[in-house]
Amino acid sequence: MLEVVVVLVLVLGVFFLFVGAIGLLRFPDFYTRLHATGKCDTLGVGLVILGLLIYHLFYYSDSLLVCVKLFFLILFIFISNPTATYALMKAAYRTGVAPWKLGDERR
Repeated sequence: MLEVVVVLVLVLGVFFLFVGAIGLLRFPDFYTRLHATGKCDTLGVGLVILGLLIYHLFYYSDSLLVCVKLFFLILFIFISNPTATYALMKAAYRTGVAPWKLGDERR
């Protein structure tokens, strides 16, 4: 039963990473592309590492330090990825990258 939970969490994480990659290719401008990848990559990588944490916790429970490190890695990703996305968007806006408007060409 635990293997099913781990596989579901891993597959869900890979799904979000795949959706983020599609958003990167399909959206018309820098801001929407960065929004899609920032949201999906944060959740996708977090779920993949959560699957690894669950698997390691129940099958290699003699080493709890690895699970603690994986937990802090998830916490770091959930803090740093949205912050980096915001910083990139703010820098692009300040340098004059115009948002896409309906009728404009894709960039």
